[in-house]
Amino acid sequence: MKVIKYVIRDEAGIHARPAGLLVKALGEFPGEVLVGTPKKMVDGKRIFGIMGLGLKCGDEITLTFDGTGEKEAAERIMAFLGDNL
Repeated sequence: MKVIKYVIRDEAGIHARPAGLLVKALGEFPGEVLVGTPKKMVDGKRIFGIMGLGLKCGDEITLTFDGTGEKEAAERIMAFLGDNL
């Protein structure tokens, strides 16, 4: 299992467009991905779950990868987050 943390820097937070991009990027990983905050974790491959977190600028999210290629997936997603959120 690989865990990463990221602080949202996009002023708009995670709304429909970035949530869709994140779900698409996470969907390339064959294993399980959980995304969330200390209060709630959701399936990272489900857009409504991510949007339901109500993530705003400054919120810290945790992403947990479990499965084949988790290290590479975590590295790619960390780069994605830095570029997009």
